[in-house]
Amino acid sequence: VQLQAFGGGLVQAGGSPRLSCAASGRTFTNAVMGWFRQAPGKEREFVARITWNLGTTHYTDSVKGRFTISRDSAKNMVYLQMNSPKTEDTAVYYCAAARSLRNGDSTDYVWWGRGTQVTVSS
Repeated sequence: VQLQAFGGGLVQAGGSPRLSCAASGRTFTNAVMGWFRQAPGKEREFVARITWNLGTTHYTDSVKGRFTISRDSAKNMVYLQMNSPKTEDTAVYYCAAARSLRNGDSTDYVWWGRGTQVTVSS
């Protein structure tokens, strides 16, 4: 599985940027797609995930109500709509894929794309 994330850059706080992740290669029925981020000097953290088959979503508390993860199965794309981003959302965002959720943490994710930098300016 190959993943490529794009759509980052310099964004205004309160804007509505959207990150995209293109997936190619082998797919799995129970696959889970996730977005993670890593801010300078901090550990990588989970942001959101979506199951490929049912579209079930889950978010970290800090982005609930602001970010929306979605997927387009026909296009093999996963998106992260970031509404009203804050300066603390500044980070490198990574798209990742898991065959399934076993541990419920980042260790489930086997495939990772290169990150895309999102810088939120006030």
